[in-house]
Amino acid sequence: MSSRTFASLVFTLGLGLILASVMQGLPLGGAPMQVGQAIVAQAPEAVGTANIVTSVVLAYRGLDTLGELTILFAAATAGGLVLSGRRPSHATQSQAGFILRTGAGLLFPFLLALGAYIILHGHLTPGGGFQGGAIIAAAFFVPLLSRPESPFNEAVASVIEGAAGAMFIVIGLLSLTNGGSFLEPLLGTGELGELFSAGSLPLLYVAVGLKVGAELAGLLVHLGGLGEAG
Repeated sequence: MSSRTFASLVFTLGLGLILASVMQGLPLGGAPMQVGQAIVAQAPEAVGTANIVTSVVLAYRGLDTLGELTILFAAATAGGLVLSGRRPSHATQSQAGFILRTGAGLLFPFLLALGAYIILHGHLTPGGGFQGGAIIAAAFFVPLLSRPESPFNEAVASVIEGAAGAMFIVIGLLSLTNGGSFLEPLLGTGELGELFSAGSLPLLYVAVGLKVGAELAGLLVHLGGLGEAG
């Protein structure tokens, strides 16, 4: 048996065990999901988020979200390492037309503003750090499509990505100082529906948005073979 076949069998077996475990935990006979009902009922008062999804992502299962960020970091790093040596020379990069260059320049500030809005309002409306970070990444990638010779400072993107990840972890650790749980909301809940509410959860979304935006922007640059390493 080849190593590839053995690895496939191990993966299939592991996936089957996970699915079996999940199926055992599913309610039978149409019984309601008690945990979900409890979160919907308690989250607005306990966490202070008008958007219940945010309370789940950042408070009730915040450690799982940290795991997702770790997976995204590993994937972006691996992709960057694989593609780092495939960037074409500027002689082969064609300049876009006037309309595309102008449109990309006009879109840049609007995409940045939209991404920031979605991140900062993730605890109030659908959205948050992952969605807003993807839009911010697009804001930096679209101008590179029209001007391939434009520099993209990968060093700065790496610093932002690392600082954002550290910010997420530090906020989680601060929650432990007063006997709370990891990533338990700090600073009080505030008034439900207001921008300054939900305690430290908006700060966590800022960290997620910056981390996702920096990672995806760098990965898109490598995939497109665009820009200059700064």
